[in-house]
Amino acid sequence: MTPQSERAERFRRLHYDDPQRPGPLLLANAWDAGSARLIESLGAPAVATTSAGVAWAHGFADGDHLPVPRLVATVADIVRAVRVPLSVDVEGGYSDDPDTVADHVAGLVEVGAVGINIEDGGGAPELLCAKIERIRRATATLGVALFVNARTDVYLRGLVPEAQRVDETLARAARYREAGADGLFVPGLTDETQVRAIAAGAGLPLNLLARAALPPASQLREWGVRRLSAGSDLAQSAHARVRALAADFLRDGDSRPLSAQALPYSELNALFSPR
Repeated sequence: MTPQSERAERFRRLHYDDPQRPGPLLLANAWDAGSARLIESLGAPAVATTSAGVAWAHGFADGDHLPVPRLVATVADIVRAVRVPLSVDVEGGYSDDPDTVADHVAGLVEVGAVGINIEDGGGAPELLCAKIERIRRATATLGVALFVNARTDVYLRGLVPEAQRVDETLARAARYREAGADGLFVPGLTDETQVRAIAAGAGLPLNLLARAALPPASQLREWGVRRLSAGSDLAQSAHARVRALAADFLRDGDSRPLSAQALPYSELNALFSPR
């Protein structure tokens, strides 16, 4: 077993019950090699990217605007910097052509990714099914059991009336599972009754997006949730902090606030020393 295939198997196991890990898999999403290494240093068992954070770090808007070569280079940098499994948010795959999407994902696996998120967005579920099927074919010969987390935006975008959302989500989950998905990501889902229904009926480990309306992770496990993602919130908070500090400095040139809550240079630099 290669180191990458071992990381892939480890990542897959993290989605299932483990008596040594009392809650769901918690993913604090990174946006570059530095943030990924910092998150890993806190004991994270795996790292995932935020598509929005990666796009913003390169000066692009979120929403399939990031050039794929930039994404591949970023993933290669993260794989070099961390030892834990890495899952990559590929948005909608940066194309509506399933074969092109599969080529993009194969390129990410080739530089070290062991999981992906791929979303249906506002598109028909048939399109995401076709993408997942092509991804499975394209990565079958790479020797890595890629974890495909199918994201449905039924709740996030309100694709159907509220009373129909559980049924629509479960219908899509069945189709994505048949196409080859390993997990189901339902951002925007927060209601306990609905979470329990989808977790019980999806036939896939359920991933939620962190929201203030959700209870602690230990309670989410009781609801049937197997994975909780921070999404773009960490990147947004980091940008908010930089904006506040930069605005104050540009206004009055006061140096003191810049270092008041800064990580020590030696501590931060040591994270990137050869291991």
